[in-house]
Parts: sequence; C-alpha cells; structure tokens
Amino acid sequence: MSSINKVLLIGSLGRDPEIRTMQSGDRVANLSIATSEKWRDKNSGEMKEKTEWHSVVVFNDGLANICEKYLKKGSKVYVEGSLQTRSWEDASGEKKYKTEVVIQRFNGNIVLLDGKSEESKPYRKEAYQEPINDDFDSDIPF
Repeated sequence: MSSINKVLLIGSLGRDPEIRTMQSGDRVANLSIATSEKWRDKNSGEMKEKTEWHSVVVFNDGLANICEKYLKKGSKVYVEGSLQTRSWEDASGEKKYKTEVVIQRFNGNIVLLDGKSEESKPYRKEAYQEPINDDFDSDIPF
C-alpha cells in the first residue's frame, strides 16, 4: 500500500523569512505562515476567527533565494511540501518534538500570491521574458 504526505497551505507570513547557510553552502529559509478560518457563532451571531501557525523549512537553494528577495512579513503565499517531525533533547535532557512543513530540494513549491508590487516587477519581467533569436534559418518551409 502506498501513502501520500503532502501539505498545501495558503497563508500570510508572520515575520520576515530567516535565511541561513549550511556547511555545504546551500541556503535554507525558515518561514512562519498563518492560516485563518472565520465563522459566525450560531448562538451570539458574532464573527469568530481561529489562526493556526505553521513552521515551513525550505531546503531548496533557489526557492530560499526567492524567499529572501521577495517575501516579507505579511506576504501572502501558497506553499506545497510535506510534513516532517524532528526530535531533540533540550539542555535539561527533556525530549522535544517539532512538526514542520518541509520543502526539499526536488519537491514542493512556493508561489507568491501578492499583487504586482513595484519591488517584484523586475523579477517577474526577467522570469518570463523570452530571449530574442534573430539568427533563424529562413529555408524552413513553415
């Protein structure tokens, strides 16, 4: 029997991305993303809101660079990764656990959902600009 470990989130960053460099030279981004749900209380009629906080770790060097350049506190993002739980012992010897959404080198995705800000226009233009190639063969019949 096969299994699936996939997490999809749309939320807002609670703080600026934390970027660090590992011994290998690869960069890692740590994100804190808030997702919220809203509903109307049946008894009182007032609006209620519940926010969940998600720790996201990006082990993809290219995505970590994009996080550093284009994300900031309040940025709205779509994140696709997998859940992983790690454990460690703290200074007093007590075992601690943390579950994170992890984007590995070859799986996962981050999509910036904010509108076209002035800061992101050069990035978007360069990312989608097709190179112009004038030296084509004019003998091609189509």
